[in-house]
Amino acid sequence: MNLPTKITVARLFLTLIIILLLCVPFSSFGFHFPKYDINGVIVEINYIIAGIIFIIASLTDFLDGYLARKYNLVTDTGKILDAIADKVLVNPILILLSANGFIPVIIPVIYVTRDVVVDAIKMQAASKGKVVAAIKSGKVKTACMMVGIVFVFFYNIPFEFINIRVDLFLLFVACILSITSAFEYYNLNKELLFSNS
Repeated sequence: MNLPTKITVARLFLTLIIILLLCVPFSSFGFHFPKYDINGVIVEINYIIAGIIFIIASLTDFLDGYLARKYNLVTDTGKILDAIADKVLVNPILILLSANGFIPVIIPVIYVTRDVVVDAIKMQAASKGKVVAAIKSGKVKTACMMVGIVFVFFYNIPFEFINIRVDLFLLFVACILSITSAFEYYNLNKELLFSNS
């Protein structure tokens, strides 16, 4: 296992910690995370910790790909693990943030559904020997989603103080780009998808 792959595996472990912070009922075990009132915004420290870990995990997503390309360490195992780590980093966290009342449920519904559709297109293309490259709208979508999630973890501060929901704006922009990029993937590969060869 080379260094980029180890970094990818580390991202999976970091994601697991975030998931535990968001879904384990620590109060049932008699443990309560501290809460702070910041100018009227009640902040739970477990979400701040999760946000910091999320930022670190997101940076590893850039780092493992950069190292793999720079030092020619790209492997099939690394590609598979990286794809899994990317999905695990975002999709379960969106679902948990929705379940905990931080974001509307429509956001994970759109985002996860889009991932299923695009992954199906990529698998069908791969079965016919074609690699579907990432497109620009998909990359912008990912960036908006990552930054939006960070703002959610940090309670949309400082914008929350002036009642501007930058976190939700970025997440909804990511959802719109999710839909448009899915159509782009479809249009770029529709002939291949419906061909019999």
